[in-house]
Amino acid sequence: MSATLKAMLWMFGSIASFSTMAVAGREVASELDTFEIMMFRSLFGVIIVLIIAVWAGTLNQVNTGNMRLHFARNLAHFTGQNLWFYAVTVIPLAQVFALEFTSPLWVIVLSPLILGEKLTLMRAVAAVMGFIGILIVARPDMAGINGGVVAAASCAIFFALSIMLTKRLTRTQGITCILFYLTAMQLIFGIIAAGYDGDIAMPSVQALPLVILIGAAGLLAHFCMTNALALAPATVVVPIDFIRLPAIAIVGMLLYNEAIDVWVFAGAAVIFAGNYLNIWSETRVKT
Repeated sequence: MSATLKAMLWMFGSIASFSTMAVAGREVASELDTFEIMMFRSLFGVIIVLIIAVWAGTLNQVNTGNMRLHFARNLAHFTGQNLWFYAVTVIPLAQVFALEFTSPLWVIVLSPLILGEKLTLMRAVAAVMGFIGILIVARPDMAGINGGVVAAASCAIFFALSIMLTKRLTRTQGITCILFYLTAMQLIFGIIAAGYDGDIAMPSVQALPLVILIGAAGLLAHFCMTNALALAPATVVVPIDFIRLPAIAIVGMLLYNEAIDVWVFAGAAVIFAGNYLNIWSETRVKT
């Protein structure tokens, strides 16, 4: 089996995991708020990370270096993930995924400030195309702007911050250390945010398997994508990831009777073009 085909199979696993997490998040939203969902997701995430770390013998990677950076990274991810879980409960799933795909374009805009990277003309063009795509997804006449759309668009910014801070952490920290603090810190954030009113709802017997599924699917999605990127260039992996959009649109139609919206696909196509143009340009420069 070729490396490209293996990468495709890993990406199909990532697509299935992200879609599963979105559906499970919507299903438990009637019992738990987004803070409680994140708290329980992180709890099961910590357990899974520790089990894997002990099994793989990488628990010694966990250290107390760069705690400020860990804190900033996980606060950004926690905020973005809460906005994402809120968005999947109030707007069509395809619309959420389309707006989430602008995250790499926000990396282009913010990386000069956070990573000190140069903003080239091609990167600027890609970013502008992404913002045009956002307007199309939200409707050209702005009639589609609502809290869910704002949340989905905003979560992409916080995911971009998380990506950039993760890149800085990888310079000195191992993957096990990053994943441990990802789940552990977000568990603390979740407990604080969910319990500020003195009332933390516990999942019912019916909801508990879905909460565990959210935690497992979130880690599995990133694991699959990391393996895909290790096997194939980003120019191959990113186009496969965009299969998430029609896939989740079909899921939304079958499970929730969500209409297939042509504007969402049109905007997503512009966003994809901006992402791919940037990746193609960067790959061409390096080669």
